[in-house]
Amino acid sequence: MILLEFSLYPTDKGESVSKYVAPVLDRIDKSGIPYRLTPMGTILEGDWDEIFGLIKKCYEEMRKDCKRITLNIQMDYRDAPVGRLTSKVEKLEKVLHRPLKKG
Repeated sequence: MILLEFSLYPTDKGESVSKYVAPVLDRIDKSGIPYRLTPMGTILEGDWDEIFGLIKKCYEEMRKDCKRITLNIQMDYRDAPVGRLTSKVEKLEKVLHRPLKKG
């Protein structure tokens, strides 16, 4: 199973880009793929084809209105069942004996 963190944003639209990022997040939310939104990016959990297929759709969505786009990806593969999106944080909370803030 893959955990993949990515950020996708236009570099030709000035300082505030939420107008261009929002449709991408809408697509992610409607995809059914488990995700976590953070202030600096989005973390997805799934298999290779569905994750990279979704990233391609996100890129195509942003490309409709933007002429210059930056994409950053960080990926972790582990032969493990679905659920690492939450279990990794839960394990740290167990070690610390307290809840942590979630992004």
